[in-house]
Amino acid sequence: MRISVFVLAGRCAGALKEMAVAYRYGTGPVVDAYQLTMTLVGWLPVVIATIFIMVLVPVFVDLRAQPLADQTRFLGELEAWAIAVGAALTLLLYACWPLALQIGAKSLSAETRALCRQMILTMGPVGALMLVSSAYAARLQSRERHINTLLEGLPAGFVLAFVLSIGDQTKALPLIYGTIGGYVVQTLVVRALSVRVDPIRYRLRLTLKAPQWQRVFRAVRVLALGQVVMCCTPILDQFFVVAYGDGAVATVGYTNRILSLLLSMGALAIGQAILPILSDIIGVGDLSRARHTAVKWTMLMFLLGSAIALVSWLLAPQAVALLFQRGAFTARDTAAVTELFRWGQMQVPFYFSGLVLLTLFASAGSYREMATIALLSFLVKVAANVVMTHWLAVPGIFAATALTHATTLICYLVYVQGWPTGTATTTAGQP
Repeated sequence: MRISVFVLAGRCAGALKEMAVAYRYGTGPVVDAYQLTMTLVGWLPVVIATIFIMVLVPVFVDLRAQPLADQTRFLGELEAWAIAVGAALTLLLYACWPLALQIGAKSLSAETRALCRQMILTMGPVGALMLVSSAYAARLQSRERHINTLLEGLPAGFVLAFVLSIGDQTKALPLIYGTIGGYVVQTLVVRALSVRVDPIRYRLRLTLKAPQWQRVFRAVRVLALGQVVMCCTPILDQFFVVAYGDGAVATVGYTNRILSLLLSMGALAIGQAILPILSDIIGVGDLSRARHTAVKWTMLMFLLGSAIALVSWLLAPQAVALLFQRGAFTARDTAAVTELFRWGQMQVPFYFSGLVLLTLFASAGSYREMATIALLSFLVKVAANVVMTHWLAVPGIFAATALTHATTLICYLVYVQGWPTGTATTTAGQP
């Protein structure tokens, strides 16, 4: 329950930030530049941070049983490498950004490109902060401290405060100051909390001598492909969106904010309801029952997702207007976001039902199958983006996403057919 409250609070902070940004900037060049910059700054760090969380939490749990010397060495090496890799990614971003801007943002106005250059120079280190804070967050999670879920809303809160307090409506400085300040404070607070719950003194070492690295590398080899592929989708969509000129990136960004709020809360509810059930069933070795239970929940979530999509489609104009239509965000912007949001509802039934089977495979440790499905779905996404945007323009991106989630669902259903189907019994002798 506490995790749900933290997630909801973080999401609400993000929603309030988007409302303030919409009020101040609308769908103007500042928002285009900010959305594009944040996507490119955070892409690789988010990939690595996601893998960090998945791999390091069980490593930290086991680390507590190891000698103190092993603990101090691994913690020192991990933090040192997180800082070093974050700095290297920042330098790589600075080196590649001018070329990426020249190739991928030719359809944007000169003002938007200039704002992008300003933002990337000042916000480049944000990716390193994301990476370092993820290592601290993994230590907290290993101690069953989930406060970081709430602290993830700090950057949004800082942006909200700066946007509302600085009066110039045309400059990007409130977004820049708020983003940098939020991530700096988040990193410092998460580090302080991780040291408090796990008070081990260590010094930074840029080596790989701790025995825990072997386990980390084995897990990364299995998980990396799937995570990299899944995290490529936002930057792929940005590449297609910028071709439609000024305002398109901002409009898609506002749409994705509402969609992500809807999808993430659904995913949280599904995970909390289903993960314990499937984990318990798989824990006693009853794969047949796990398969049967997951398929039933998959059908139920498809029906529930369809109902949610229908209601969201009907209420879209009122919801978008309530959230954003004030200040610089006009009725025309509301109509544009509403259209895209309605296209985005196509993915909801496939996303919710696919999460059930993804949870099943994750509980069973079937990471190779998950990576294969992720790769295939990404290839479908690339092809669908090309075809759908040619037919439908910007709405084609959301149609392609729906097709991608449908492909993922079908692949999981095909794979799960190979699981045992006969009647099995649990250790308690119950079917």
